[in-house]
Amino acid sequence: MIVKNEEQVLPACLESVRDLAGEIVVVDTGSTDATSRLAAAFGANLFSFDFSTVDFAAARNYAIARARGRWILMLDADETLDPACREIVAQLVTANENVDENSGYFLERHNQGADPQSAFTDYVVRLFPNRLNYRYRGRVHETIDASILAAGGRLQQTSIRIDHKFSCDPQARRRRNLRYIEILKEEIAADPTDTSRLDFLAAEYHQLEMFEHATAVAEDIALLRPLDPRAHLFVGVYHLLYKPDLPRARADFMQALKLRPGYAEAESFLGLTEEREKKSRQTEAQAK
Repeated sequence: MIVKNEEQVLPACLESVRDLAGEIVVVDTGSTDATSRLAAAFGANLFSFDFSTVDFAAARNYAIARARGRWILMLDADETLDPACREIVAQLVTANENVDENSGYFLERHNQGADPQSAFTDYVVRLFPNRLNYRYRGRVHETIDASILAAGGRLQQTSIRIDHKFSCDPQARRRRNLRYIEILKEEIAADPTDTSRLDFLAAEYHQLEMFEHATAVAEDIALLRPLDPRAHLFVGVYHLLYKPDLPRARADFMQALKLRPGYAEAESFLGLTEEREKKSRQTEAQAK
């Protein structure tokens, strides 16, 4: 894990994996509180990393390079491994102990803020073999998925659950969003071919409710990934809900369905589009 000023949450995280791993590698990016002392108390191997240039992938890769075990379980300090899943992790690792495993494993992450209405679940690759060509990419919103696939590996789903309690301070989150937007723009300028950075840029704009900007980025993604049904689905959602343009929304969902026949989400949104088109026609007829 990589950490900075995590004294409030780090003990629960480390307790959740106590005795599960043969070693705990903690990379500190500049803590000024008791984080380092707490990590040492849990027997962690502690390292420092210069984070004057924000680069989460570099920090994570620095941690991986210092791990001696055959498997990596990557956690953030505000996450805990569900106690019921410890045995699943152990069994998966043991089953592949004598196999040159070439896979990354999705964990089910349950995200919970102070407001229960903000809870959501997503899936993140956090368990993988310790291989030299498995490395994170992206200064922010860093992922290891692409390097696993590039190495000919697979991404597999598991029932392993981690719980994530994130900060809901709106001002802090806004500052982070704005900072990430600038970093993402720098990454896009440096490598325009990496369209995954655009996905995260749209998400940052969306969180800030800058929907015109998010729509523009979603339109770029659909142009750059014309054979990706999800790209057409997402831009359709923006044309339907956030920057209404019903004809374009209809075309977007139709294209998504053309690329992926039976695409349930596209069918659902297309139906909603048709309902709104019908209501619009009725309103126009009544006005006449």
